[in-house]
Amino acid sequence: FTLALKKSSVQTIGEEQIQNPYTELLVLKGHQDIVRFLVQIDDCRFASAGDDGIIFLWNAQTGEKLFELHGHTQKITAIAPFSSSDDSEEKSNLILTASADKTVIVWDCTTGRQVQKVSCFHSTVKCLTVLQRLDVWLSGGSDLCVWNRKLDLLCKTSHLTDAGISTLVELPKNCVAAAVGKELIIFRLTASSDKSEGWNILEVKRLVDHHDNILSLVSVNDLTFVTGSHVGELIVWDAIDWTKQASECNFWESSVHPDSQTEIKLSQSPNETSVQHLTSDEECVFAAVGKGIYVYNLQMKRVIACQRTAHDSSVLHIEKLPNRQLISCSEDGSVRIWELREKQQVPAEPVPTGFFNMWGFGRANKQANQAAKKTQENTTMHFLELVGDLIGHSSAVQMFLYFGELGLVTCSADHLVILWKDGERESRLRSLTLFQKLAQNGDLQLKF
Repeated sequence: FTLALKKSSVQTIGEEQIQNPYTELLVLKGHQDIVRFLVQIDDCRFASAGDDGIIFLWNAQTGEKLFELHGHTQKITAIAPFSSSDDSEEKSNLILTASADKTVIVWDCTTGRQVQKVSCFHSTVKCLTVLQRLDVWLSGGSDLCVWNRKLDLLCKTSHLTDAGISTLVELPKNCVAAAVGKELIIFRLTASSDKSEGWNILEVKRLVDHHDNILSLVSVNDLTFVTGSHVGELIVWDAIDWTKQASECNFWESSVHPDSQTEIKLSQSPNETSVQHLTSDEECVFAAVGKGIYVYNLQMKRVIACQRTAHDSSVLHIEKLPNRQLISCSEDGSVRIWELREKQQVPAEPVPTGFFNMWGFGRANKQANQAAKKTQENTTMHFLELVGDLIGHSSAVQMFLYFGELGLVTCSADHLVILWKDGERESRLRSLTLFQKLAQNGDLQLKF
């Protein structure tokens, strides 16, 4: 019985989740298949899309369905917001969607209408990136194409590979990095001399440092970008000259947890070390690796905190909130909120015993104490503490959007979109609305 508990080291949290504000939820129905994508349109609207080929536009405050966009005949493979920068007219909010039907459609989010459709692709577009500064957008598939706002094809590369470009990131000096299998290709856009708004696209460098397919790519700032691969390699690159600044290939041998017994062997399963998603702030890169979350400090060039088994299955998406919190979602159907905390020196607390520990309530403390005994340094220790566990989906949670005080939006393989709300805030708003109604009806008599 005790052995079974030791094997599963996933942190658990009770029903009393004091630091978890999301105590209310709205279930948004409409999709008929896996919902894979969410994209923010503005402060209170977002779009959802997935394998049914339909795009839904929603109000993030009320959960109201605004529009249902039909135009694709197969699953959606990429989505990107595309706001107009025209000074002459009011700013219009557009979105671009790519599909397995080999088309890209531009939609107007205000009217819910299809603005334009591009059907000249030879293969599925797997990623879309808008270069707002240059007023162009890129589509990546078996080749890389550059388009203007009117959807004119300005230039394209030759056929790169059958596998195609899986992800793109904008770099300084009119460059982009494209992940093509295990290679990272740097392209530069140069202004064409013959046409006023023409562009040429040139391949300038191929980086072949990864040993397996690149799954994730994130731009940290104008100087740095980071890539992650299927076999747990994380590489930090210089965004100007594309040289390798640092790399971390042994997440499972991290010095944060010197407990060698929990080492993950590569031979077990490649998915255990797959870098599924990356996000960052100025100081750190946050990596979803297998079932775990790792915090890599860019200045120290090392992992400063980790939760090896943050979820029961692969972590699919991770985001850093403006505060010290992180949110992760997983194939296991859960969404978890973590807080990155630091402590100068770990006090040697006694390991909890008895009833609670037998049922697994004390597992997290036990792990922390084992690590503490072995770490005698006075350096600042960082750790990820579970502060919220959102259970609402019945299948893999693909991704989420953080809407600040309006809440959190999640999408899943269970065909649902869930809008998680701050219960206290919603309660205050309802009271305020009721108060205003009573005042209007004259039912409220204020006595002084």
